[in-house]
Amino acid sequence: MTQPAQSPRPEPDRDQQVDDTGDGDGKGIYWVLKNVVLGPPVKRIFRPRIEGAENIPELGAAIIASNHLSYADWIFMPLAVRRRITFVAKSDYFTGAGIKGRFQRGFFKGTGQVPIDRSGGSASEGAIRAGMKVLERGDLFGIYPEGTRSHDGRLYKGRTGVARLALEAKVPVIPVGVIGTDVVAPPGKVVASLASPTVKFGEPLDFSRYDGMEGDRLILRAVTDEIMYKIMELSGQEYVDMYATKAKTLEGRATTGAPKKVRKSDT
Repeated sequence: MTQPAQSPRPEPDRDQQVDDTGDGDGKGIYWVLKNVVLGPPVKRIFRPRIEGAENIPELGAAIIASNHLSYADWIFMPLAVRRRITFVAKSDYFTGAGIKGRFQRGFFKGTGQVPIDRSGGSASEGAIRAGMKVLERGDLFGIYPEGTRSHDGRLYKGRTGVARLALEAKVPVIPVGVIGTDVVAPPGKVVASLASPTVKFGEPLDFSRYDGMEGDRLILRAVTDEIMYKIMELSGQEYVDMYATKAKTLEGRATTGAPKKVRKSDT
């Protein structure tokens, strides 16, 4: 199995600090949520179908790269894996006050979230650093390469952060296709249907042939496209060679009649 990189993790810059709160703790809360509070009733009610769970390594670091249809993805996908998957989340979720704030802090820590401050600098850089820290611990790091939820059920172009992370950490990528979560919980609704979603895990993707090329943008794009192709095969979605954020902006401008001028996105 490919091992995590041994090189030191780069220091956070002044514009984008990674909050270490929640890194590695909250495991007791996670266990209770998964095995007592949320997991059993969710499984009984929705009866999710799981395929390819054997592709998740029992030990060692790996990236779990999934399509993103609904907020419910982070419920059904982790339930399919015995190990904890760590994601990144807005730091706001970890700093709230009052009863709601305490509940959010406990919930997001317990479900394996790592907070990043997105108020300055690049959020993607914060996510990369947080991901490296998780992978260096030998854990599973979950990422949605599209960067945001699909607004129309199609699969959109992946951001190259997933490729950079895989090459820098020297870990395999497990592609995931989640199907039907947008039926269970479409945008704007908590639960709309009791349909059974499906979570498909593909075989690990090894990119060791690109060792030392994490600074090459063409290589990063090629690796990302390979990951997205595997996700497309698993999910059965129609692929759109456009970033989801740009597609949403274009759709919004078409609805309002505003000029279709879109800021050029980073790769």
